[in-house]
Amino acid sequence: MKIKVINRSAFDLPRYETCHAAGLDLRADISENLVIGSLERTIVPTGLYVELPPDCEMQIRPRSGMAAKHGLTVLNSPGTIDPDYRGEIMVILANMSRDDYELKPGERIAQMVVSKFERIEWDGVDSLSDTGRGAGGFGHTGK
Repeated sequence: MKIKVINRSAFDLPRYETCHAAGLDLRADISENLVIGSLERTIVPTGLYVELPPDCEMQIRPRSGMAAKHGLTVLNSPGTIDPDYRGEIMVILANMSRDDYELKPGERIAQMVVSKFERIEWDGVDSLSDTGRGAGGFGHTGK
């Protein structure tokens, strides 16, 4: 799949870091270090603008290494870029650790995954089919 992209950042386009990676890493398009304090959040620009096909979305997800090592996550995870959005891709980063984090220009901050989606139509009914699970919700199967 080809995606139209404008790169106004100072960095290369996102790329797959391994041959079987599902996501491409996004970089912070900032000109100087940015401190994200403990329990603070900030919106980080990427300098990227995309035109997705009408049946695709782009999800912005945390990088597991940043989350595990530094407590940084994408606050609205996953963030969704709709196919009709034409603005800059921005990432809402939150620091869930006790320590400040110093974000550097060009640092990989999140990953993006492009997926096809279906649009639905509601079919209002009075009942749903029975299943073995039924209405069993959170934790209903035990530990």
